[in-house]
Amino acid sequence: MRITHFGHAAVLVETSSGAKALIDPGTYSHGFETIDDLDLILVTHAHPDHVDAERLGALREANPQAVLITNAQAGAAAGESKDGDRLVSDGDAFTEAGVRVEPTGQLHAEIHSALPALANTGFILDGEVWHPGDAFDATPRKVDILLLPVGGPFMKVADAIDFARAVGPRVIVPIHQAGLAEIHRQLHYGLLQKLVPAELVVLEEGVPREF
Repeated sequence: MRITHFGHAAVLVETSSGAKALIDPGTYSHGFETIDDLDLILVTHAHPDHVDAERLGALREANPQAVLITNAQAGAAAGESKDGDRLVSDGDAFTEAGVRVEPTGQLHAEIHSALPALANTGFILDGEVWHPGDAFDATPRKVDILLLPVGGPFMKVADAIDFARAVGPRVIVPIHQAGLAEIHRQLHYGLLQKLVPAELVVLEEGVPREF
């Protein structure tokens, strides 16, 4: 498996079968715009840092074969729908383009009680790599690689640590760190290394890494 982090929440997963799945191409992320051989585009929720409708539209034009997989709220935020798009919910596992897709969770973690609830769908691909979106509400299950949010208004670092400890991955790849100053990124990474028995791999943005 090969993984490329395009900053913040956007991650390209290239599976052992050769399929390419791009997760959460949002406004804080860059470099995914030139990909032209995608099989899947997955969006966890409707916040713009996870779905940039304008660039997503151009990406879909360049990748007409790619299937969009998301929940109903995020699908509405993603722009015009196409035949073959899949709207999913927690636990409704299926195979698309040779990739086993397991949706996880239901709601975005609460930012404030005064804000309306927002759907959030995480994704486990081929039983190996898990992108939970902006939530830790899914039942923990064992995966090899956990794409772990490490900063945001919906969480404290203890939430990430507890979730990672419950999942027990071999590798943690930190994501969702665009809003953290570098000094805080390093603090959070250090806490994860100290408190979670997993290899922490901080990916250089735009550079593929084999796992």
